[in-house]
Amino acid sequence: MPDTPRVRDWMTPDPIVIQASKPLPEAHQLMKQRRIRRLPVVDRNGRLVGIVTRGDVREASPSNATSLSIYEIHYLLSQLAIEAIMTRNPRTVTPDTLIKEAARQMLDHKISGLPVVEGDKLVGIITESDIFRGLIERL
Repeated sequence: MPDTPRVRDWMTPDPIVIQASKPLPEAHQLMKQRRIRRLPVVDRNGRLVGIVTRGDVREASPSNATSLSIYEIHYLLSQLAIEAIMTRNPRTVTPDTLIKEAARQMLDHKISGLPVVEGDKLVGIITESDIFRGLIERL
């Protein structure tokens, strides 16, 4: 079917990324500033090595019941690298993957976004929001 949408048609190209060695507060700040919920994690060569979500960041943060001072909390979080909390080797799709297949992966694995790779190069990200937007434009 020639009109069958593929990931390349609906993905966000050149997504915002973070290096695995960066500290947790940097990821948190980037997510807040850019209003995004997930960041592909790359190595120094730009290859995808993981993904970190807003939920991962939240889980790594101490609860309000902690006895640590605010200064101790900030210090500890500044020492925590993204690689310690990221999901390694995340599920991915290619630009040629059918939207239906990408949506099925998200549904089956209860994830809300998939990095898009060509070979070992990250070229985009496809999220639930991208899929909803694409559906609305087609209806």
